[in-house]
Amino acid sequence: MSIIEIRNLTFTYPGASEPTLKNASAEIEKGDFLAIVGNNGCGKSTLCKTLNGLIPHFIVGDMDGDVLIDGMNTKEQEIGTLARKVGYVYQDFENQIVCPTVLEDVSYACLNYAMPDYEEKGREALKVCGLSSKTGDYVWQLSGGQKHLLALAGTAALSPDILILDEPIAQLDPAHADGIYDVLKELNEKYGKTIIVIEHHTDYIVKYCRHVMLLKDGTVQWTLPAKEAMRRTEELQACNIFPPQVAIATERMIDGGLLPKEPFLKRDQVLPVDVEEGMHVFTPYLKNKGPACKQTVTRQKQRDAIIDFKNVTVKYRAVKGEPPKIFDDFSLQIGKGEKIALIGSNGAGKSTMLKLMMGLIRPESGQVLLNGRPTADLPKEELGRSISIVYQNPEEMFIKDSIRKDIEYAMMVRKVEDYQKRTDELLEMFRLTDLQDRDGRLLSGGQMRRASLAIGIALQPEILLLDEPTANLDIATRREIMKTLQLLKGVTDTVVIATHDMQLVCDWAERLIVLSAGYVIADGTKEEIFADMYVRQQVGIRPPQIYDMGRTLGIENPCFTIDEFMEYFRG
Repeated sequence: MSIIEIRNLTFTYPGASEPTLKNASAEIEKGDFLAIVGNNGCGKSTLCKTLNGLIPHFIVGDMDGDVLIDGMNTKEQEIGTLARKVGYVYQDFENQIVCPTVLEDVSYACLNYAMPDYEEKGREALKVCGLSSKTGDYVWQLSGGQKHLLALAGTAALSPDILILDEPIAQLDPAHADGIYDVLKELNEKYGKTIIVIEHHTDYIVKYCRHVMLLKDGTVQWTLPAKEAMRRTEELQACNIFPPQVAIATERMIDGGLLPKEPFLKRDQVLPVDVEEGMHVFTPYLKNKGPACKQTVTRQKQRDAIIDFKNVTVKYRAVKGEPPKIFDDFSLQIGKGEKIALIGSNGAGKSTMLKLMMGLIRPESGQVLLNGRPTADLPKEELGRSISIVYQNPEEMFIKDSIRKDIEYAMMVRKVEDYQKRTDELLEMFRLTDLQDRDGRLLSGGQMRRASLAIGIALQPEILLLDEPTANLDIATRREIMKTLQLLKGVTDTVVIATHDMQLVCDWAERLIVLSAGYVIADGTKEEIFADMYVRQQVGIRPPQIYDMGRTLGIENPCFTIDEFMEYFRG
């Protein structure tokens, strides 16, 4: 029985030359757990916003076709009525949190509907989402993952039949991401909710979702069972979606003669999509578990410190209780020219460390030195020329009414010669030329991410700090960012990235710094960090799937790439 029917849906934003959705049609069954996938800008968020009536009642534009929710046409229903049928947790979920305490916030929607048992409904939603112990806390005391759960609890308190989450784990560490999906699984299986997620993480799709809907160029291409969908590797990659690494490895090994073709003639039925399935495929053909290709652990030579944390202590203000201490007598050096990945669970202190370098936060005691000079003594203009930060929430980078004006603003203020030419180059580099007159805050998540990075490197800073630069991104955009990071050589040599993206860490970083509760618990190469099971468990590091596949097969050397993995199957 279909709970959602989308019929010939076309939608065009004001001023846009092309419609975002083009004659899209689909049906979603009651009680399904559906992942919507597609490249950035294909219309995933737009489609979901038609389901709760935001389009066309709040976000205006030209809309043709119909969306039916449990038989009700969204065009004919008020948003308030639809909100009780369709709950939505947005990509920028913190904007949904509107009250100072956890219980007030989770109960707010029910209070707004004048439900006499609003507080009881709020407590029940907190219980389901694992936040019962936080009832009396202020929302700013919560970690990022807990805030995301609070936004979900506030939406679930109204008990809608359908719950939609836009990129639910884009900025979360694996432990918090598992927590979100475990709650969604319970809401789906125990409470019968229809769950819809917009998701890029195919490993979570394989593990939790029942079906996958592929959007391409604003049109629904197909809806398939999750594992069958993940085996459609060519179609997924054509839409810039990462298929599971074990599936890609299998295809490449078949094409390279390392696996026989005959068992895989019907690839959409037999390609492995997880480590367990991979064991059955790869075990019979493994030639060597020893060091087929010698992998050396390369340590960076000692460099002059460009950033030096000296006995830094940082506390945040607290409305009640002791002020939370983020760093306590923290010391660390960052060398000139280093490519550093800063990893750790949500709340470990990664973003705080970046803000300390920028001078946005001042330590209660200790110093942060930039080229031997305390950042507290440096004029903001000098700091701004030397260090640039691209924030975790890209919308915070936009202050003008068009991307072009945002990119050229800092260069124009500092009277950079040929700043307009430089702006044109950046727009071209990040595939933003056609979007240059659009307001950055109205773009898709991936488009915003590209634009924010263009703003960050506009002044060619000495040090570039990136907070979760690949969150929400498809393959094409992620590759562009990787390419841009390589292009920075000789311009911005020192780059520090705070990230949960372990593939980015494996492909790019030379040094990994692991934070836990404000302390450095590990500092070394990727080979050293991933081999340390205590560190992995302490901060919830999850290596790429191909690494786990190699370890499960008993391969001696760590495999960080598919190419490294394939070496063990050569005769």
